[in-house]
Amino acid sequence: MLLDFFKDKKVLITGHTGFKGSWLTKILMDAGAIVTGYALNPKTEPSLFSILKLHLNMNSVIADIRDYNRLKQVFDEFQPDIAIHMAAQPLVRESYVYPKETYEINVLGTIHFLECARLTPSVKSILNVTSDKVYQNDDSTHRFIETDILNGFDPYSNSKSCSELVTETYSRSYFKYSNQSVSTARAGNVIGGGDFSNDRIIPDIVRSILSGQELLLRNPNAIRPYQHVLEPLFAYLLIIKMQYENKDFEGAYNVGPSEEDSISTMDLTNAFMKVCGNKMKYQVDKGQGPHEAQYLKLDSTKIRLRMNWKPILSIREAIEMTSAWYLSYIQNQPTEKIMDDQIRLYIEKYNRLNSVKS
Repeated sequence: MLLDFFKDKKVLITGHTGFKGSWLTKILMDAGAIVTGYALNPKTEPSLFSILKLHLNMNSVIADIRDYNRLKQVFDEFQPDIAIHMAAQPLVRESYVYPKETYEINVLGTIHFLECARLTPSVKSILNVTSDKVYQNDDSTHRFIETDILNGFDPYSNSKSCSELVTETYSRSYFKYSNQSVSTARAGNVIGGGDFSNDRIIPDIVRSILSGQELLLRNPNAIRPYQHVLEPLFAYLLIIKMQYENKDFEGAYNVGPSEEDSISTMDLTNAFMKVCGNKMKYQVDKGQGPHEAQYLKLDSTKIRLRMNWKPILSIREAIEMTSAWYLSYIQNQPTEKIMDDQIRLYIEKYNRLNSVKS
């Protein structure tokens, strides 16, 4: 029911070659949307974007979000109905090494995106995807709500805080007085098939399995709002649809799992290895790495109350689905069928849940 809205809609996605961007691009194209993507080439080899061969069925523009003139040209030529901003430097540890580049991509890139959307009257619904790490985090057990202070600690987190503030300024200064709606989505840590990024726990586990080397586990006791990638993606689509139809729904939204499904990195590691049947050994990295928060939970009450959204998958189901994709990949079996089945099952659960509510 939700996906029917996107049939024949023209959707521009920045960051479409990334992990989440590839999943979202596939979902939208399968729903009948006309998709143009704007991003750099995939940063990992392999990449989900390449595995799915998404470039064969869409207009994939390979360019830098910091190139305003090129981005504006794409907006002008495509005239999208919907614009989704996912292009980013998304890694905390990499942001410590490349702070200037991180701020340029995550802050200046947001400005370029919003400016192009503002100057393109065809765009009616705008979404900036940020992060659960935008909040000022003192490692307390506090569950963050949307009105908490935005002041991320490290360059990545702080650049995403800045991206939120830029979006709020554009909303107050421009979009408030137009028929264009803009929102931000602050999602939890996602897992799912096809992520090959560095310094993320599931890809690190998979690389250790493939190489036969011992896993080096960082921050094993860190609590994170882990969720399957389909959860935030369908929340993004819901926000886009709702604010497209009614401007009153625009705003900032946390998108996280149920409180009981926020678990430690150690628990996630053990559960994943148990499900995939691997007894790989690991050791805890006792090195003095850069600061990372030990405790992070989101309160998603706002989107639940305003849009009747709630997480559908338990952390157990999320781990099982993720494991199924990687096992298929490791065994050289078609992974797109796994994705099709997982998306179909998720849609069935989503529609069943919403039909009960209605």
